[in-house]
Amino acid sequence: MQIYEELVARGLIAQVTNEEEIRDMINNGKATFYIGFDPTADSLHVGHFMALCLMKRLQMAGNKPIALLGGGTGMVGDPSGRSDLRQMLTPEQIDHNIACFKKQMERFIDFSDGKALMVNNADWLMKLNYVELLREVGAHFSVNRMLSHECYKKRWEKGLTFLEFNYMIMQSYDFYELFQKYGCNMQFGGDDQWANMLAGTELIRRKLGKDSHAMTITLLLNSEGNKMGKTAKGAVWLDPEKTSPFEFFQYWRNVADADVMKCIRMLTFLPLEQIDEMETWEGAKLNEAKEILAYELTTLVHGEEEAKKAQEASHALFAGGGDKANMPCHTLSADDFRDGSIDILQILVSAGLVQSRSEARRSVEQGGVSVNDEKITDVKKLYSQDDFKDEFIIKKGKKKFCKIEA
Repeated sequence: MQIYEELVARGLIAQVTNEEEIRDMINNGKATFYIGFDPTADSLHVGHFMALCLMKRLQMAGNKPIALLGGGTGMVGDPSGRSDLRQMLTPEQIDHNIACFKKQMERFIDFSDGKALMVNNADWLMKLNYVELLREVGAHFSVNRMLSHECYKKRWEKGLTFLEFNYMIMQSYDFYELFQKYGCNMQFGGDDQWANMLAGTELIRRKLGKDSHAMTITLLLNSEGNKMGKTAKGAVWLDPEKTSPFEFFQYWRNVADADVMKCIRMLTFLPLEQIDEMETWEGAKLNEAKEILAYELTTLVHGEEEAKKAQEASHALFAGGGDKANMPCHTLSADDFRDGSIDILQILVSAGLVQSRSEARRSVEQGGVSVNDEKITDVKKLYSQDDFKDEFIIKKGKKKFCKIEA
């Protein structure tokens, strides 16, 4: 099975501009392709993870990836799929975020010996002359056509700014620039980027009279139709300081039964023959599948050693074996104590197991909180610093827990 057929079998391909030509290009290692990453935070997240895995798969098949860092587009912000205006970042914030992205990307993509490129669109977008851009590029875009695309409809209802309206033009110009400078003949991206990607191929055709191609990746949605990669704390990050390897492991270990095989197929590098056999698994075997998913993805992002530690910690908490030393830990500060003691609600808040004291109160009242496997029912329960000298493990519900130290 060649790489294009494998991508289809894994359910990764959503839309393509010309399937026959794209199949030939990537199966024969003739694609120089790019995926854009706007530096909206100081870490990549699970949404980027799929794109990085796709780049890795295609590079392994002999194709050349270009990781495009959006130092220029990040100054504007992509309105696709949003109902609100993105937070405006300073140039300093953008530069810092780009530096963080670079380190994380190198875990997935081999940038040695010309095998891949990493470029920043600020290098050309920030130098553009506005009037010249209007004449040379803006003339090729139809406002009516732009507004018909789904990516602008949500923002149109709330008030689409002229700043955001230019994003499609900037992304199209990126493709045009990469096509000329690096021979980039294909753009990949999430399925919500389809309109922007088509605009890029059209700009290249109009300006240069040449063909280019676009392919979108299936969005990672759960069985309820919501994007995966979110928790109560927010995004699932690839940075271990923002989402620990254990938390990352547990996120995938706890996916719904209906989603586990789809995640294994789309995200892991396990052979398709092995995955096909796992499709028949039911009941307890699905838990084994979740364990495999969590281990494989944690290894990809954090390395095998961290994956083993996370697995050991998970077994320690939920299966009564393994090494408890690697479970999530929170150290209380002196400010957390009042008159030498701290109540159960504040412990829950400080450990990040809940967002507020009111949520903590509800959890205790509903019987969802325990300390060292003993259910806590008193919302006024107090603990002194001496109580944390021995093991102190607090749980909220079946899946959230933390070792507390003071």
